[in-house]
Amino acid sequence: MHIPSLHTFITRRNLLLRASAAACLAATTGASLAQPPAWPSKPVRLVVGFPAGGTTDVMARVAGAALSKSLGQPVVVDNKPGASGNLGVMETSKAAPDGHTLMVAPISVQTANPFLFKPALNPERDLRPVASLGYAQLYLVAKKGLPVQSANDLVAMAKAAPGKLSYASGGAGTQMHLVGELFKQQAGFDAVHVPYRGAAPALQDILAGQVDYYFDPATGFQHIREGRARLLAVTGTKRSAFFPEAPTLTELGIKGVELGNWFGVFAPAGTPSDIVNRLASEIAKAVAQPEVKSRFADLGAEPIVQDATAFQQTIGAETQLLSALIKERRIAVD
Repeated sequence: MHIPSLHTFITRRNLLLRASAAACLAATTGASLAQPPAWPSKPVRLVVGFPAGGTTDVMARVAGAALSKSLGQPVVVDNKPGASGNLGVMETSKAAPDGHTLMVAPISVQTANPFLFKPALNPERDLRPVASLGYAQLYLVAKKGLPVQSANDLVAMAKAAPGKLSYASGGAGTQMHLVGELFKQQAGFDAVHVPYRGAAPALQDILAGQVDYYFDPATGFQHIREGRARLLAVTGTKRSAFFPEAPTLTELGIKGVELGNWFGVFAPAGTPSDIVNRLASEIAKAVAQPEVKSRFADLGAEPIVQDATAFQQTIGAETQLLSALIKERRIAVD
């Protein structure tokens, strides 16, 4: 009868230990591979479909600076201006849905642009709302020499002479233009639309007395305060924190003109919910910081954060309003 030697027992034991260790290592490695990499694992890019220095760009840079600290990665703004933000939409929608490419934009890229541009983009399909950043009301401002003291005076003047008054905007299809048309529709009067290449030249012609009124996107505050233009009312559901003495149009009996400028963060469709949820939480912390609030106030904006669900509801309500307005008023972008 053969009796195994002590050496044989030791060798077999070693083999069993090695096999067990190898199995554990394989299982551990497999579990590690199954876990997604920590986010963010590299710099985060914020695409902005508008030029540097504008409201959207400044919001992105201010919020991005705060986010870079909390996320532990650089947050870099990448300007892709053109087509009322559509170039930014295209850039973002084709990026990998891994949370490293996001877009900061006014919600008009989803609520108005698909109904204004041909061929139409489909940001509802290609983008995922993450959270709102802030909100800016629009301010009904008349040239200094116009003999009106209120929005109701302006409406009465326009009704007395249909088509005689003119209003400026930052261009066809901009929020300034859409609110101008909404105001005319809800108040029941006619006025001539004069589009400009941006809010700044529109403001200059208001100050020069070349155009009668416009809806200021919070760029003319200094001129209003110095009396070079007359603030008549504000859009929205509540009075402005910057001009609390000015009534809302709703208060004056002109209902339904509550459209302002919402700004938010969007991700490519397919971005995982855990990334979206964490990002929304970090955005809320970022815009609550005093220095961020102060910089937003300089832009005439309030830092209001809605999570993805609430933000989507805001976008849906505005889309319903603007799609009908664009169709009824036959608004087109050349």
